[in-house]
Amino acid sequence: MADIKLNAVAKHFAGTAALHAISATIQDGEFVALLGPSGCGKSTLLRLLAGFEAPTAGALSIGAQEMANAATGRAVPPEARNIGFVFQSYALWPHMTVRRNVSFALEVRGLSKSEQSRQTEAALQATGLVAFADRMPADLSGGQRQRVALARCLVSDPQAVLLDEPLANLDVALRASMQQVFLDFHHRTGATMVYVTHDQAEAMAMANRIAVMHEGRIVQFDTPEALYSRPCNRFVAGFVGEGTVLPISDFTPGGSLGNGNGSGTARLFGRQITVQTDGGRPNQLCLRPEDITITETGDLRATVIRSTYLGGRYRLALQTPEGAELMAESRARHREGSQLGLSIATPWAFYED
Repeated sequence: MADIKLNAVAKHFAGTAALHAISATIQDGEFVALLGPSGCGKSTLLRLLAGFEAPTAGALSIGAQEMANAATGRAVPPEARNIGFVFQSYALWPHMTVRRNVSFALEVRGLSKSEQSRQTEAALQATGLVAFADRMPADLSGGQRQRVALARCLVSDPQAVLLDEPLANLDVALRASMQQVFLDFHHRTGATMVYVTHDQAEAMAMANRIAVMHEGRIVQFDTPEALYSRPCNRFVAGFVGEGTVLPISDFTPGGSLGNGNGSGTARLFGRQITVQTDGGRPNQLCLRPEDITITETGDLRATVIRSTYLGGRYRLALQTPEGAELMAESRARHREGSQLGLSIATPWAFYED
């Protein structure tokens, strides 16, 4: 296993920048998700790690070995990087059985028949595919094909595993079960894993840390908890989780909250509220549904414009007299057009130009 280091890595296509001087370190054994909308550069970054593309600028290393360096022209080919790659399309050989799909990489390496058999059976066992070993890919479900692709990674004992939206073609129920398969694989092998997705729920359910990407840059690289509760800017606040970004004014610093964050007061809709922040003078806040309590004594009023039943609770879209739209949750049903009182409890505030 190995850590991954990116040093000012950039990639241009026909003069257009797809990645802008990305520097980051992925620790040995981490499960990292690259999260962002289509076109943000996450798949391009994954292809650079795999060796399918070469950087236009910068360098990257995996473990102790430098894999690519634009300045020197160094580019270690994909087959020499000892990296597993799981594609969205599975990329299985249709004319080979499951067992042969898994063992083929070992055949190419020239391992003995007995060693090929031992490692292949271990990989099939680890991914729950022993009973399907003699089937052809066409006879498998989407989830089973994805397990074959994962077993093919496992059998080669890679120092890192790269996954490019591997669950995008699966239905919702199967995606949830396959998330656990990937987590089990990670816990069992300790492999460094880099997982590309545009699905925030998927990223937050599996990754130790998430790199949120936007327009070819990593805008925040943090734990799922920190991204949700302490976004660094408007894009992260809007892309990760649900909520509303609103301007605040007249910020006055307060004391420590005892969790590494500071507090202060600011004005929102002409009312003074308490906010938490990491310092500086914030001018925006991220208001999550859990920051809002529906109460008759609340001095903020809002109108219900939409109520969506989510099973045991309702998601409410609210509108304030100032025209701002807020998201709240309630155990009780509230009719559209209802007037509600709200109180706001210590949302996260940040500064943005």
